Amino acid sequence: MPAGEDDIFLNAIQRLDSAAQFAEIDEEALEKLRHPKSILQVSIPVRMDDGTLRIFQGYRVRHDDTRGPTKGGIRFHPGVHLGEVKALAFWMTCKCAVVGIPFGGGKGGVIVDPKQLSRMELERLSRGYIDRVADFIGPETDIPAPDVYTNAMIMGWMMDEYSKIHRKRTPDVITGKPVPLGGSLGRGDATGRGAYYCIKELERLKNWQPSEISVAVQGFGNAGQHVARLLHADGYRVVAVSDSRGGVYREDGLDIPRLIESKNRTRRIDAVYCEGSVCDCPSCGTGECHCENCQCGDGAQSTAISNAELLELDVEILIPAALENQITIENASQIKAPVVVEVANGPTTNAADQVLSEQGKLVVPDILANAGGVTVSYFEWVQNRAGFYWSEEEVQDRLHRIMAKEFNAIYDLMTKHKIDMRTAAYTQALKRIGDAIESQGTCRYFSNGTSTS
Repeated sequence: MPAGEDDIFLNAIQRLDSAAQFAEIDEEALEKLRHPKSILQVSIPVRMDDGTLRIFQGYRVRHDDTRGPTKGGIRFHPGVHLGEVKALAFWMTCKCAVVGIPFGGGKGGVIVDPKQLSRMELERLSRGYIDRVADFIGPETDIPAPDVYTNAMIMGWMMDEYSKIHRKRTPDVITGKPVPLGGSLGRGDATGRGAYYCIKELERLKNWQPSEISVAVQGFGNAGQHVARLLHADGYRVVAVSDSRGGVYREDGLDIPRLIESKNRTRRIDAVYCEGSVCDCPSCGTGECHCENCQCGDGAQSTAISNAELLELDVEILIPAALENQITIENASQIKAPVVVEVANGPTTNAADQVLSEQGKLVVPDILANAGGVTVSYFEWVQNRAGFYWSEEEVQDRLHRIMAKEFNAIYDLMTKHKIDMRTAAYTQALKRIGDAIESQGTCRYFSNGTSTS
C-alpha cells in the first residue's frame, strides 16, 4: 500500500481513545477493535466490449463480528484503497452498535471509474467481484450492500451470482436489492431518512421553526437527495446543493423536487448511473435562466458555487453527504453553520473536529446520522430470512423509533458527560461492543483462575 493510504484508518481508530474513558471498556476489547478480523484483496478479470481483458483490483474487509455477521457496502470508485475500506469497515462496526442492531462491520470496494463502463461491462465486473469473494461472504458471515456508485440493480446482479455459485436462491446474502428480488420497501431513502429523523429530534429539542432554518447539502446523490427532499417538504429552506461537478445557491431556497428531477433526468448508462449535474444549465447564476425544468427553482437570483464554497455558507444546518475528508483543518474555521449533520462517512477529519468542537458547533456524527441505511438493511435481511415482508409504512415506523431512541440516548450522554456528540456516539458503541467482547472473557476473567460454573 502506498505511504499514507492507511492514514484514514489510523485516524478513524483514534476515535476509540477519546470515548474509552466514558465507556469503561476493557483494554483488551479496545485492542481487538484496532485490528480488522480479516482482509481479502482480489483481482477481477473483465472482458470488455471491445474484446480486450482488463483486471480490476478489489477488496473486502471484515472488521469485527463479535455482535453478529459483518455488514457493509461495496463501492465502485477510482479512489478506493485498502486504508479507506478498513476505515469504512471500522465505522460500520461502530454504526451497527450505535443503533443496536446485531451486526458487525464490513466493507468492500473496487478500484474503477464505473461511469467509463458500459452496462454490460458493469454487470460483468459486479458478478466477477462476487465470484472472487464468494467464500468470504454469506448470509451468516458477511452481508454486502450498496455504497458509492453501486445501487439496487448491481446488488441484484451480485445476489444472483452468489446464488448461482451456491446452487440455491440466497436473497439474504445481499441487501439493498430491487424490491422484486427480495429488497425491502423503504430501503431506497433509508440513509437520508435516518438523517432526517435526527434533524427532527433536534427540531423538537431546540424548538425550531422549519421555515426559519436554512440548509446546505454537499453531495446530491441518493442520500443527499432524500434528506433534502424530506426537509424541503417540511418547510426547511434548502438554499444550496452540490455534486461532484459543482453546486447552486439560492438564498430564498431551491425547488428541491424539480432539482432532483433535473439531476436524474439524463442517464449515461440506462437505468444505472445519472449523468446530470445540479449545475448543468449554462444560464444558472446569471439571472437569465428560463429553462422549462430549471434546476434553480424559478431561475432567478441563483448562483453557481463550488463544493468548497457550499461548506462555508452562512446556514443553520450543513449536511456533508459526499465523500470522506471534506471538512479539514484548512477549512474548519470557516464553517459557519452551528449544526453539521454528517450523512457521508468520515467527512470531517480529526483535526477539523477539534476546531468545530472548540467553536461550539453541534456535529451529529456519521455513525449515527447515516445509520438509517444499515438499519433498514437489517430489516431487509430479517425479512429475507423469515420470508415475510413488511409495508413501507411499517419499515419507516420501525426506523423512526430506532433513530429517535438512539439519537436521544446519545444526546443525553453528551449532556451528562459534557462531551461532543461524536464522542458520545462512540461511547455508546464501545459500551455495547465491549459488553459483547467481555462476555467471552478477558484477562481479568482468565487471570482470576476461578471457575464460575
